[in-house]
Amino acid sequence: MAEYSRLAKGSFTSNGGVNFVNLPFKPDYVELLNFTAYTTPTATWVADAKWDVNMGQNAALYETITVTTLALVPAATTTGGVSSFSAGLMLQFGAQQQIIGATAANPIVFNVTAHGYVVGDIVMFEGLYQSATTGMSQLSGMMFKVSAVGDANHFSIVWPGAGSNYTALSGSPTGAYVKKVLYPFLYAPGVSYIEAITTGTTTTVVTTAPHNFVVGQEVAFRIPPSWGTVQLNSLPNNTQPGSPVYGYVISVTNATTVVVNINSTGYTAFNTNQTIAAVKAGLSFPQILAVGDVNTCGVAISSGSVLYPSPVINGVSTINGPAIQGAYVNNTRQGFSVGSVVASVASQTWFYRAFLHDISSP
Repeated sequence: MAEYSRLAKGSFTSNGGVNFVNLPFKPDYVELLNFTAYTTPTATWVADAKWDVNMGQNAALYETITVTTLALVPAATTTGGVSSFSAGLMLQFGAQQQIIGATAANPIVFNVTAHGYVVGDIVMFEGLYQSATTGMSQLSGMMFKVSAVGDANHFSIVWPGAGSNYTALSGSPTGAYVKKVLYPFLYAPGVSYIEAITTGTTTTVVTTAPHNFVVGQEVAFRIPPSWGTVQLNSLPNNTQPGSPVYGYVISVTNATTVVVNINSTGYTAFNTNQTIAAVKAGLSFPQILAVGDVNTCGVAISSGSVLYPSPVINGVSTINGPAIQGAYVNNTRQGFSVGSVVASVASQTWFYRAFLHDISSP
């Protein structure tokens, strides 16, 4: 029977990591063909893959090309395969994992057994106390991009962890955990936490995770006093009380660095060397966020423009219609993802067929 079944087909170009395919439904079966591997066979490439929801998330059956004969050899995986997803209105997390240790440096290297993370994953920490008065709990509650993966048990994030108020972690401290944020960009640009600020005639801001800002975007700052550089805050405006002070993005250096047109010469230096005592007293984090409403920055919202039919958030198209650059975009979406075991090579063309069956049995 197929009265209520759904099916879709299409293609995507692999990025070597996790590839998201947005669909109007959440599939229970996916077939994949690597067009590049079939047209230019190369040893170790994955040629095709299949996934059924009953295999479990991140699993897949696939065929790789052998080294000598270029024959196809069957294989299976329970990680880095295919998953269905539905990103809703609240953050969803992967498994909570114990932190064995961490270096007090920049970047900070975390020791987590078989973490399974790849560069670009977004993670969140909790605890991080080495003792009642020492550790790295200043990081808990912020989202961070995984900047490097040393091996199966080590990964890094960029943060000035060498400050005098930071202490290395060791011996698997009680309550020290990390978990992956599965779909971190529910709204874009969203609110980004600040890792560094360079003051001057313009202001350069480094964020802990991708900011999703574009040139011309209007932004505001929320910086608690202990973090310094409070002169950037949008309120109060001493010249025009009640009128917030906003800046505009004049360049985007990379996914986590943006330049704003605010002249911050002489402003207080940004300070990440927060104390454990401040954490226990309720430390709040420095933020940069988009503001405004109708602000297309001169970009036409019409057929063929970059905002039509839907905006792209962190490299992934949304299911929304035309959007406004100055406002928040709802990134609610669903479909399936293909992980780094199956789509291990970047810039390959993959064709897919996805199904949602109205009748199925385990």
